[in-house]
Amino acid sequence: MSTIKSVFPLGFPWQTQDPFLFCVYHLDHYPEGNEELGPKASLEGRTLGNNFTLKDGWRMYHGKTVPGFPAHPHRGFETITIVNKGYCDHSDSLGAAGRFGMGDVQWMTAGRGVQHSEMFPLLSTDTPNPLEMFQIWLNLPQKSKFVAPYFAMLWHEDIPIIKTESSSVKVIAGTYNEHAALDPAPNSWAADSANEVAIWNIHVEASSTYTLPKAKSDVTRTLYFYEGDRIVMDGQTITPNHGIIVDASEAIEIKVLGKNAHFLMLQGKPIKEPIAKYGPFVMNSDEEIQQAMQEYQLTQFGGWPWPQAAHVHDKNKGRFAKYPDGNIVQK
Repeated sequence: MSTIKSVFPLGFPWQTQDPFLFCVYHLDHYPEGNEELGPKASLEGRTLGNNFTLKDGWRMYHGKTVPGFPAHPHRGFETITIVNKGYCDHSDSLGAAGRFGMGDVQWMTAGRGVQHSEMFPLLSTDTPNPLEMFQIWLNLPQKSKFVAPYFAMLWHEDIPIIKTESSSVKVIAGTYNEHAALDPAPNSWAADSANEVAIWNIHVEASSTYTLPKAKSDVTRTLYFYEGDRIVMDGQTITPNHGIIVDASEAIEIKVLGKNAHFLMLQGKPIKEPIAKYGPFVMNSDEEIQQAMQEYQLTQFGGWPWPQAAHVHDKNKGRFAKYPDGNIVQK
């Protein structure tokens, strides 16, 4: 029996399995920044406010001056945002804020409802500003759909990275060879170790072999091969920009050919509940989606306490997190 269940091309967003809802990979080679923290380049020819076409190696997304995603609502799930290169400015309706990047991770539970913005400030005015990031949506079970929103920063310096001579594994969630990740959000599906939720960013050197350890329970597992040349798994040669659904009950040997290989792995016990989705809302029924839309129209999930929907922080702010209780952590 093959340990590979299927191989599929990576689109935008990436295909996921329960308990994950969505995963998107952003790789933008932004140029030098201007005084407004946007690109020091012409924006002509771009559909500002909805620019998802890769032009000159980068996109503006929903941003009109600074690339990114101005204020928008969420309900019923969690966002886990991993920024490997570049920076993300977070602001939300709880009054929480932060600038994170260069390996930091933000974990946000939308729960009963929150607005937030995610902008990508181009801080350097004399060198390019590359951005590499993942955003993962992790579902909440029905019992947790209406928990209080929660925001936390997992700083790069604190996240376990397990290294060997030819590989490194960044353990964002779950346990890797007895090395536990930082605590997830308290109401997360990942907070119960029995659910064996794992998010690992794996880097393997060329001309080496890496073994992906088996899971302890019956979970879904998807390996995303997003950068490299070729790998061989279970006798099958696979090229980059492919996802691989594998049998998590067996350890899997991966031979890396050509260039170094980079993977994201998502794993977890399925929630196995009905899913109703409409844009930024994920509930269990269409009636709950209608309720979410009505409540957002009436309450704006607490309103927007920032001067602009596309709020960015001061250029010299550095990496920081401001929590809803007013506590500020500066890195």
